[in-house]
Amino acid sequence: MIRPRPDQPDPVPRPLDHLVEGGADNAPALVLRSGTLTRAQVRRRVALLAGWLRSLDLGDGARVASWAAKGELTCLLPLAAPRAGLVHVPINPLLKRGQAAHILADSGAALLVGTRARLDSLEVGAVPEACRLVEEEQAFGLATFLGVELAPSRAEPDALAALLYTSGSTGRPKGVMLSHANLWLGAVSVAHYLALEPADVVLAVLPLAFDYGQNQLLAAWAAGASAVPLDYLTPRDVVKACARHRVTTLAAVPPLWLQLVEQDWPEDAVAPLLRLTNSGGALGEHLVRTLRASFPQAALFAMYGLTEAFRSTFLDPALVDAHPTSIGRAIPFAEVLVMRDAERLAGPGEEGELVHCGPLVAQGYWRDPQRTAERFRPAPPPSRHGGMAVWSGDRVVRDEEGLLHFVGRSDAMIKSSGNRISPQEIEEAALATGLVREAVALGAPDERLGQTVVLVARGSAANEEALRVALKRDLPGFMQPRAIRWVEAMPLGPNGKVDRAALLRMAADQLA
Repeated sequence: MIRPRPDQPDPVPRPLDHLVEGGADNAPALVLRSGTLTRAQVRRRVALLAGWLRSLDLGDGARVASWAAKGELTCLLPLAAPRAGLVHVPINPLLKRGQAAHILADSGAALLVGTRARLDSLEVGAVPEACRLVEEEQAFGLATFLGVELAPSRAEPDALAALLYTSGSTGRPKGVMLSHANLWLGAVSVAHYLALEPADVVLAVLPLAFDYGQNQLLAAWAAGASAVPLDYLTPRDVVKACARHRVTTLAAVPPLWLQLVEQDWPEDAVAPLLRLTNSGGALGEHLVRTLRASFPQAALFAMYGLTEAFRSTFLDPALVDAHPTSIGRAIPFAEVLVMRDAERLAGPGEEGELVHCGPLVAQGYWRDPQRTAERFRPAPPPSRHGGMAVWSGDRVVRDEEGLLHFVGRSDAMIKSSGNRISPQEIEEAALATGLVREAVALGAPDERLGQTVVLVARGSAANEEALRVALKRDLPGFMQPRAIRWVEAMPLGPNGKVDRAALLRMAADQLA
């Protein structure tokens, strides 16, 4: 079984694009449908793409957005944009035009590179006037025609490299500001504790707009390994890809793991697998046992993280069988505290808030000082790192052995199929239809999805069909309500606010 390396990785960050500067020139780095790019070819393609971006004279720190499926462009832009002194803003290809327009406007994007269909879907006036649109197919053609190869970056560690948009429990998606150091150290940390080697093959099935998804590429390259980006239609596609590419490392979220263990795995897909990694929600003891039985030769890494600090903890695979529900201990470069209150540590067995300190902590939310101040606050007195910390709002318990156990989330975030969903975004979409007078979106427990979306609406049930049609037009699939509950009035709590707990109980009765 793969064991985490006992030594500590190098804590000195470098510019992000240097991740592919080392290693053997002829070693495979990126496996695409069109063929495999070696590390030398990736280095040259990043240099060409960065040279073209610099030639556009967008200005230092300008935001460059991408809105396309996994491919060469979306895989290399995270390195090429920072090399050109720009900030990459990946947009989840599952998002609809309304959400993409919000991200473009909020980030102040100066360039959007995307597929023709996605660019055409944007309404007139939805794109900032200063934002240029370039088709994905044209970008590398223009870069190759220009032929300018930009040298590796000399950026400072705290220079901004990316904005990753994540939904909060209230409000529209917000951009988490990640520096070169955040992303570099995150890649090095994961490559280290997963014990990745140059011979490894990482199947990248998760969206590259998520920190967990993007790290699949960055950690692979940090270790000199190769990455295989895959947009799958069915779980069977994942199984086939594992066999075709002799995948050694597979990352997924719990709903996908549930689907994968139901598949028939041939021996040529199972045998090469050395590591299974999970984040984006707890696996649960039953699924842990099922994964261990289905893939006994593979080390299972249970992990916990949040975009604002990338990754906080992992459980040593040697402890999984004895502690199937634990999220483990802090990863390299992270300091994780369990706080009883603002100043006091929680004792063993005592519930507290998980607070993440250290160099993986992001720089806050883009142009949102109010929400930054709510989540990013000075590290508590017991911290050895000091500085700013992420107060997660998540409740955990540290046991007598020092292992952490997740208790629950203190906010109203809906987590479905690994997606972080803002209830307010669904509520706003429902209200915008004019078919409801009031709307509350909730996350109801679901065995397969983690949570499923339930919409409680004040209005006429006769409008339900029209409401569903409108929501399917305006929201991506993972945000669609499984159930719509119609009420004459919303229940209120003692403080005059909508009693979400009461609504959730009502919704649970309907789903039962």
